[in-house]
Amino acid sequence: MRGRTAGTAWILASGAVAITLLSAAGAHAEGRGDIRVTKTVVNGGNNVIIGTSARVTYPIAITIRDDSGVKGLSDISVFNKTNGWGFSDWVGTRCERKSSTTSVCTATMTVAPDWLPGSVPEDVNRTAGVWQVNATVKANDGDYWISDHIAEFKMKRASKLTTNAAPEPVAKGATLTVTGKLSRANWEDLKYHGYPWQEVKLQFKKAGTASYTTVKTVKTGDTGQLSTKVTATSAGSWRWYFPGTTTTARVVSAGDAIALK
Repeated sequence: MRGRTAGTAWILASGAVAITLLSAAGAHAEGRGDIRVTKTVVNGGNNVIIGTSARVTYPIAITIRDDSGVKGLSDISVFNKTNGWGFSDWVGTRCERKSSTTSVCTATMTVAPDWLPGSVPEDVNRTAGVWQVNATVKANDGDYWISDHIAEFKMKRASKLTTNAAPEPVAKGATLTVTGKLSRANWEDLKYHGYPWQEVKLQFKKAGTASYTTVKTVKTGDTGQLSTKVTATSAGSWRWYFPGTTTTARVVSAGDAIALK
């Protein structure tokens, strides 16, 4: 643990080394008695996506079992699985008793982007990717369990995507140029920058229909720009779709409706 900076807990993986050295089968753990974590779900199974301004709050629901009943959650930490750096402030816990032996304790975590610039000795963008959860749980009879790596989730950089199709309107059979730009949040300067060399799908929805279909895949240029030419065969809407990566969120642009003349 590096301590606390700007109201958030900054975690270094070495803080969990003592736990790792005392590993058990499954999640690395140490403790006393029969209390165990049986299930952990982060953010309802969804990625945690951080942009450049809005504070993000997400839950971690931990199912805990002990023959004497569950007293609660006494510690929780989250950090990048590879480099050990992480950020999230633990702001509260609510435990719901499911039976005499089992409870679900949900920790509320929060992240404010303005905490991030310069927060770690390296580029904080490198903390995006696969994260893990560590927790300490306690039972009514004094049993406790310190669990390392009880769950994984992805902490991702938010992304943006634009679309413009021209000319408008276009003659049937004429060439239509569809452009756009893919950008993603930079956690060092809290701005969006173009995301280069990424495959993005161009999709079309014919006027009067309900769904988009993929027409082709185009790779972004060195500043995240997109441009391709298609033949206008019918009126409808064009959009770009980026499926996301391990570090960057999925995003779909708004559709640009084109009429035929």
